[in-house]
Amino acid sequence: MKKIILITGGERSGKSSYAERLAHEWSTSPVYIATAKIWDEEFRRRVERHQQNRGPEWTNIEEEKELSRHDITGRVAVIDCVTLWCTNYFVEQPEVSLALEALKQEFDRFTAQDATFIFVTNEIGMGGVSPNEVQRRFTDLQGWMNQYIASKADQVVLMVSGIPVKVKG
Repeated sequence: MKKIILITGGERSGKSSYAERLAHEWSTSPVYIATAKIWDEEFRRRVERHQQNRGPEWTNIEEEKELSRHDITGRVAVIDCVTLWCTNYFVEQPEVSLALEALKQEFDRFTAQDATFIFVTNEIGMGGVSPNEVQRRFTDLQGWMNQYIASKADQVVLMVSGIPVKVKG
C-alpha cells in the first residue's frame, strides 16, 4: 500500500535514525536512497561508514536527482535527504520557480509507485533570514518543496531533540 511520510527537523535532531527505525519496523529489507553528491574523499568514507552501520539487509542506492529511475514497488524506502536533492537541482537551475517545478514533477513520478516512502528533510528556514541572496533563494526552494511533500504526505513528523512530534496523520 502506498504511503508517504515526511520527517523534518533541524540538524542532528534524529531524523535519519528515526526514519531508519520506521523502515525496519515495516520491512526486513528496506531501501536507502541517498541523494548526496560525493564531494571529496572524507565524505566518501562517511557514506561508506553509514552504509556499513545500516547493515547488509539494506539496499543502498545513490541517486542525486532522478529518483524515479529506480523501481521500488512493494518496498519501504528512506530517501535521505530532500535538502541535498533540492541542492542538486538548484546548482543546475538557480531559477527557483524552474527548479521547484522540476522537483515537483520528479517527486510525483517517483511517488506514483506503490511503495512506502520515508522522506527526510531539514527545516532550514527556522534559523532566520540569511543576508546572502543565493541562500535566501535556496531556503525558499527548500521550504516550498517541504510544503509540497507535506501536502502529499500521509504523515509528517517533526523531530525535536530526538523526539518525534506528529504534525500530520
